[in-house]
Amino acid sequence: MATAPAPTTAAPAPPAAAVAVPSASVPRGQVDLVDFIDWTGVECLNQDPAHPIANAFKQGYREDDGLHLASDSDEQLLIYIPFMQVIKLHSVLFKGPEEEGPKSVKLFSNKEHMGFSNVNDFPPSDSVDLSSSHLLESKPVTLKYVKFQNVRSLTMFIEDNQSGADITQIQKIALYGTTVDTTNMKDLKKIEEH
Repeated sequence: MATAPAPTTAAPAPPAAAVAVPSASVPRGQVDLVDFIDWTGVECLNQDPAHPIANAFKQGYREDDGLHLASDSDEQLLIYIPFMQVIKLHSVLFKGPEEEGPKSVKLFSNKEHMGFSNVNDFPPSDSVDLSSSHLLESKPVTLKYVKFQNVRSLTMFIEDNQSGADITQIQKIALYGTTVDTTNMKDLKKIEEH
């Protein structure tokens, strides 16, 4: 019976591992796609040079509440994210302040070279209306999964923020999904050749 209390003492160890709690927000069966982003091609239009996109996206930076991405001349941001391999995008997470955090976000799959002048010329693959609870509680928003099956790049248009302020701030952006197994596709092509 002395051994039974020992596992009970082991139970408080998982709360000490509360650092793993953010990964609990990762939807089941999905992974954080940060390692699959091609950082050499990431672009963010209208970002404040003192508060660049890396602050909200890069591992380590995005966990620091003191760092954030901020818009420059108005509340809109246009973010282009290429991936090193084809992915399936399941959900997105935005963390930001209650007033200046993003509100309306349009997502475009595989649309390159978009600018503020032509972003409304194309129908988005999906649109997300974020509430302040999404931003404060770091809740992932599930996307129309069928629209994001073979994603080579993702463009996000942050149209406005929660309060209509001049500056939009984002502390964290996370993308959750899976990679497309390209090896299996090559194997299928080999089978077709025979």
